[in-house]
Amino acid sequence: MYSCYEYIEIYFIIQPYHYQYVLFYEKLNYSFYKFKILISSIEKIVDSEINTMVSDLKTLIKIPSVSAKGQNLVECAEAVFALMNRVGIKSEIIYLNPKDKNISDSSLPPPIVYGEIKSQKNPNGKTILFYNHYDVQPEDPLDQWDVPPFSGEVVENSIYGRGSSDDKGELITRIKAVEYFLRETGDVPCNIKFIVEGEEEIGSIHIEKYLTKYKEKFACDGIIWEFGYINEKNIPIISLGMKGLLYVELIAYGPNKDTHSSLAVLVENPAWNLIKLLNSMRDENGRILISDWYNDIRNFNQEEEKILNLELFEANEFKKEYGISRFLGDISGIDVKKALCGSPTCNISGFVSGYIEQGAKTIIPSFAKVKLDFRLVPDMDPQKQFAKLQQHIKDLGFKNININFIHGESAARTSPNDPFVKIITESAKRVFGDVILNVSSAGTGPMHSFQKILKAPSVSIGSTYVYSRIHSPNEFARIDLLINITKCIGEIIENYN
Repeated sequence: MYSCYEYIEIYFIIQPYHYQYVLFYEKLNYSFYKFKILISSIEKIVDSEINTMVSDLKTLIKIPSVSAKGQNLVECAEAVFALMNRVGIKSEIIYLNPKDKNISDSSLPPPIVYGEIKSQKNPNGKTILFYNHYDVQPEDPLDQWDVPPFSGEVVENSIYGRGSSDDKGELITRIKAVEYFLRETGDVPCNIKFIVEGEEEIGSIHIEKYLTKYKEKFACDGIIWEFGYINEKNIPIISLGMKGLLYVELIAYGPNKDTHSSLAVLVENPAWNLIKLLNSMRDENGRILISDWYNDIRNFNQEEEKILNLELFEANEFKKEYGISRFLGDISGIDVKKALCGSPTCNISGFVSGYIEQGAKTIIPSFAKVKLDFRLVPDMDPQKQFAKLQQHIKDLGFKNININFIHGESAARTSPNDPFVKIITESAKRVFGDVILNVSSAGTGPMHSFQKILKAPSVSIGSTYVYSRIHSPNEFARIDLLINITKCIGEIIENYN
């Protein structure tokens, strides 16, 4: 179906003085007038319901649903289920194995909250699927928080707490937009589905199994991804992709127990061994030195290059926020944007060995452990890259080092020419005045799995202020941006009918 704008354009192409086309135009003009009135009514509800929105978000923040610890996941799923049903979204809690419903075991796959509402006036029309997650990152380090991490404390225009932005704040904007349509009209303009999972922060380990098992149930025409950034100038950044990820653990072994360090003249320290291996993996500019690592990379196409050239990036603001004076490798200009969207990385997420508590303890540790995350770009396969890493360790002759594959996710991108992208960009412009199109987020999510199984385009748009400290102490969501994105989601729903 065409939008009201496109029908009006068609009208001007045909003969305007012909009577039947005059009637056609008048009907469309009236239809467009009703559309503007409806959107205006929805926006008024959003503005008048700020306190309720914040209260519902605070309820979710107060549940410490930390997937890395298997903590409070079912409780949070039940809270999301209750909220969605309360506002009129028919919902259910789905387990990968229905028998798991009655088993209290944090090692089992957490459930998905599924919601669906079918348009009464347009039941055979298109379907939007909102993908979000109810799990959050661990709150550590606690001593760096200014407020309790699961308090949902409101300070002026911000609500603080783990998950306030990532991803409970984003989830609230989607639910509220649907709620306000139902309240105002008793219906929604297009069919709507929700998938809210509980493992995104640990790599969405079981999402592909869920998608495969419930493929028909989850079928849709377009996917609104779980987040989206808004920059320093309050302009939404619409991302068309996600990087992939390879997450591994390396453990180097030394003596069979922690040993007095006076024996360091005789006994090899596993920490030094591991450091030597890590130094062989990348150079000082961040380029990965593992043989054939870059072989399968897909280069940017002409359309993506054009988007990169147009995209705004505030380099000085970025450096100021993170307290740095230069970028890795001293890159600048478009090379910074290309790196964020399309360069692989090799990053040390954590390194543990020996004694690190207060005071001194002179030992040779019995082991050293490091966790690494490698960001991947389109056409890099996590399993193939893992095999290259294994071969690298073997070729260099390292002994007594175990390598464990923890998680892998391929990269994904949506074409900027997809009609779904146009609908979202035009809707966002009507609320924010302008948008920034982004080839790919620098982060990772299971977008590749959704696109592979559901065969639908995925686009990221959301309320997360670019410096909202997600995954860090003092994470917060800006209330004004929650409001504006709720309005924007309403526009998208209306324009997708």
